[in-house]
Amino acid sequence: MIPAQAADLIAQIQYTPRPDDGPRRAKSLMIQGTSSDVGKSMVVAGLCRAFSRRGLVVRPFKAQNMSNNAAVAANSDLPPGPDGLMPRGEIGRAQALQARACFAEPSIHMNPVLLKPQSDIGAQVVLRGRVLGNCPAKIYHYMRRQLMPAVVDSFERLARESDLVIVEGAGSGAEAYLRSSDITNMRFAEEADLPVIFLSDIDRGGTMGAIVGTWALLSESDRARVVGYIVNKFRGDFSIFEPGCVTITEHTNWPFLGVLRWFPAAERLPAEDSLALERAAAGSQGKLKIAVLRLQRVANFDDLDPLVAEPDVDLQWIQPGTAIPGDVDVVIIPGSKSTRTELDLIKREGWDIDIRAHVRRGGRVLGLCAGYQILGRVVRDPQGIEGPPGETEGLGLLDLETEMSDEKRLVDIDALDHVTGVRVTGYEMHMGRTTGPGLERPWMILDHGDGAFKPEGAVSPDGRVVGAYVHGVFGGDAFRSAWLKQLGAQISHLAFEERVEHTLEALADHIEANLDLDALLKLAR
Repeated sequence: MIPAQAADLIAQIQYTPRPDDGPRRAKSLMIQGTSSDVGKSMVVAGLCRAFSRRGLVVRPFKAQNMSNNAAVAANSDLPPGPDGLMPRGEIGRAQALQARACFAEPSIHMNPVLLKPQSDIGAQVVLRGRVLGNCPAKIYHYMRRQLMPAVVDSFERLARESDLVIVEGAGSGAEAYLRSSDITNMRFAEEADLPVIFLSDIDRGGTMGAIVGTWALLSESDRARVVGYIVNKFRGDFSIFEPGCVTITEHTNWPFLGVLRWFPAAERLPAEDSLALERAAAGSQGKLKIAVLRLQRVANFDDLDPLVAEPDVDLQWIQPGTAIPGDVDVVIIPGSKSTRTELDLIKREGWDIDIRAHVRRGGRVLGLCAGYQILGRVVRDPQGIEGPPGETEGLGLLDLETEMSDEKRLVDIDALDHVTGVRVTGYEMHMGRTTGPGLERPWMILDHGDGAFKPEGAVSPDGRVVGAYVHGVFGGDAFRSAWLKQLGAQISHLAFEERVEHTLEALADHIEANLDLDALLKLAR
């Protein structure tokens, strides 16, 4: 029997199937992993750019993604608005990067199901850009097979507009116990009739066991769908491991399709999930010291990538159990999928005391999205949008209050800021409405070209505490430079978006140099 909550969410599943207007135009190839974090997203991005450079119309696809790093994307399920613009939805940031690698605009069909974790056992479910609701893992297990028709329809839309669709699996493709309700690995591969390549990460060790173990757990029909395997993140002399590949092929009968050597520039591209924040980062000698709170449900942490890239910035993530250092210049509270839970964490860790002491010493504080809400006096959630209904006292550093609602604001931003005189780009992606006297001192005053000025964010009376809902604001070179100049940092003239583009080109070169793309294209069907 389907639980009532699952039935309620299933009842909300709405999408408009595309009429069957003939066979697929595109060939397809699916990259699955022997585990999470083996480099699937990066490899798919590289393949997308490499094949696109050959003149093919390429599209990325990932049926289900679990990540709080999201991007705004075109929602073609809805008609254009009164302004003629396409309504917006959201997809995983990894698929947005892959779309960029294809020289394409992000679309909700590239990632039709997005799960945004809000607790250890539950997540917000986004279907084709639209929030269905919050869902415990057990409930989602019941409902996700009902999502398959919408997932397949999104895939078919991409396949009809392109020459090649490169499909990314999720986690491990060998979770046999999930096979019956799977919508993103082998069951989807069967539904869409996709050839599968397995990717394994040799840097962490255990590649032979991972690939042979994957083969052992798959059914005969799923094994037959696999057209080969690739070894990723190799360092050193590969001839030493070649006998291992012979053994893998002897046990699985899967062809060895090549080895991708370590790609050092990978750190210059946005990471898909917060696993990246657990790894030790290289130290920096930058003069401007920035501390970022490592929240439990941190979201869109790639907002800070441009600051990490600045040579005069020393940015460090403050892990739970660690006090905020007394010598930092700026404390940043990033976005999150669970604002009130993060407030509890901040108080439990004593970070609220550290932050207030930091401000008294003359330090600065910046809140982005949920971090902006946290800086206010109170966060209310009467409907239980992000967790149990109730309200939580904020840090009180901005004279604001926020009330959560079930309406999500998804807006692209490209405007002139009349405070700094420079262009601001980014996007809003949040639930909740913020009000209060603090809004009378906005951080930015944006002109979108329509003659109407829109105040954005808030600044404390002493100018040391600021916050806003704008994600991606530091990606714009002019605004980032203006902000750093205000803080006394040396301006590097870093062209951040050009750097991302150069890295995608270098990744495609790396893919071309390490793999036989003609052979891979022949395996697509």
